[in-house]
Amino acid sequence: MKLDYSRLDPELLPALEAFPELEISRDNIDEVRALIAATPKPPPPEGLFQRVEEVSSPDGKVPVHVYRKSERAGQAGLLWIHGGGYVMGTPDDQRSMTIADHCDITVFSVDYRLAPEHPFPAALDDCYSTLCWIMDQAERLGIDRNRVAIGGASAGGGLAAGLALRNRDAANHPLRLQLLVYPMIDNLHATETGQIENHPIWTRSASFSAWEMYLDGEPGPAASPYAAATRAADVSGLPPTYINVGVEDLFRDEVIDYGRRLMAAGIPCELALFPGMYHAGEVFTPDAAISQRLNRSLLAAVTDALR
Repeated sequence: MKLDYSRLDPELLPALEAFPELEISRDNIDEVRALIAATPKPPPPEGLFQRVEEVSSPDGKVPVHVYRKSERAGQAGLLWIHGGGYVMGTPDDQRSMTIADHCDITVFSVDYRLAPEHPFPAALDDCYSTLCWIMDQAERLGIDRNRVAIGGASAGGGLAAGLALRNRDAANHPLRLQLLVYPMIDNLHATETGQIENHPIWTRSASFSAWEMYLDGEPGPAASPYAAATRAADVSGLPPTYINVGVEDLFRDEVIDYGRRLMAAGIPCELALFPGMYHAGEVFTPDAAISQRLNRSLLAAVTDALR
């Protein structure tokens, strides 16, 4: 199946000329990482406090970037997990800083280990260790452990969904919100949108390649729900959820299905759909009207959950 590009929001089209479809493999992952790293980033919000801490994980120390607008005690906290298909990306992403600044909370952005060098469960172990560290060190970190959320975008959203399941089944730390921004949660793509081959930016073949690297093979339906949240048989007992996706995103149908399952399980869930939006379109064209609507929507969800 092929996507009709006339369905895309016109404001988002020019970015596709500069950033074509992304194809990744074990053979070229280093080159792709270098390309992404070389992309200019906007400056952080003025006056934002920044520091890096280290968290002990099962296999060593994990750097955690800490962003906050003020040094007042008792802030709400967000454990943020960057995107990048589980195989690339860095913790100093613009969204983590924007959330800290706009919502006036402390954001902890995890520099988790990447596949294929470190396949599942390495990244999730790093995120879970960080969540436990935030809760254990809440007083020193100046946050209110009763006002903590987890979240991420794309693969980061997938990790956040897996983290919510693991936390429920283990420590069950109280969480106000799981913020799932077009999350990468289904390794099968066995949906209508999952059959479309030419989605902008994140194609079906790129996604399958990333899943293969993250899962260190192709376990299919046998994949752990902590790796691919849609494999979870039981989604009860999870925190309130905000989940969004673009209507022209490869992940659309699986995200909608997961949101419906959460609602059926009695989880308070806001499901937001953005017409004409392809995967991460707001990152490439932040001034587009639909991009601003997406960003306002998720920022409002964080603000409301952590007030």
